Amino acid sequence: MVEKIAVLGSNSFSGAHFVDRVLADGARVLGVSRSPPPPAPFLPYLHNPKVAAFAFKQLDMNLALDTLMAALREFQPTYVVNFAAQSMVAESWQHPEHWFLTNTLTQVKLHDRLRRLPSLEKYVHVSTPEVYGSCQGLVQEDAPYNPSTPYAVSRAAADMSLRSFFQTHRFPVVFTRAANVYGPGQQLYRIVPRTLLFGRQGKKLPLHGGGSSVRSFIHIRDVVDGTVRVMRQAAPGEIFHLSTTRQVSIRELVEMLASMMDMPVADLVENASERPGKDAAYLLDASKARRQLGWNDGVSLEEGLRATMQWVDTNLGELSHLPDSYQHKA
Repeated sequence: MVEKIAVLGSNSFSGAHFVDRVLADGARVLGVSRSPPPPAPFLPYLHNPKVAAFAFKQLDMNLALDTLMAALREFQPTYVVNFAAQSMVAESWQHPEHWFLTNTLTQVKLHDRLRRLPSLEKYVHVSTPEVYGSCQGLVQEDAPYNPSTPYAVSRAAADMSLRSFFQTHRFPVVFTRAANVYGPGQQLYRIVPRTLLFGRQGKKLPLHGGGSSVRSFIHIRDVVDGTVRVMRQAAPGEIFHLSTTRQVSIRELVEMLASMMDMPVADLVENASERPGKDAAYLLDASKARRQLGWNDGVSLEEGLRATMQWVDTNLGELSHLPDSYQHKA
């Protein structure tokens, strides 16, 4: 049977790459996002020979949940994979109610309706490591929540609600939490493409807190592979981390990118104050996904950064005319 997959947040970086992968696998896909499709460089599935199996609906879940559910009942997906969220950490302090509306209240309403969707066999909720807060050592999937920003609290609240749905209604939810995802097609306000774009434009990159925060950067191709494995293989109620074992500071990452662009790091960055509530580190233990799902990260950081640089260079003319900072939508 042909897989039927509904992808919420299909215009997002991870959502668009996920669509590209499952189309290549032969699935029929319904994509939903609240924004119109972004420019072509951000939608890898446009070049997929099986793109005819993809249908898109522009719907804002906050405003049109009834319309979304009608579309899902008509499509009858076996899987619903949810990448949709109000993202950005520091900005969530400015209008926290927007984050709680999108990431908590609307999500709870959605889940309550999805549990009555007859065709649904698995719901994949793409969560975030931010729910754990700043941690010491490797974080496992059963770590306690300790969110430190409105964004993180709003995501943790939705996750906790989903756990109660699973326990009470046996709602077939599975969770993924990935480390810092990057790769070609990422939003320009994220650290990797923004650094590359600023370098090519001769602009100074503000390095918050001097870039001391430590992260694990994982290529989008590896994250998508892990998400597909969770969708197809994971038992309801399970949580899986997707991360590499390599850890670098933001400054080390920027220094790598500067070296790839053959420019002194001093010409690229300027120090800026740290963002409020930013976690110093969250390093995920992904051994459960490796052990139970046969997943592994296969793209080295150097390989992935060079591929992202090639994407920026190939599309530099178009990217240079787009906003390179986060544009908030309520």
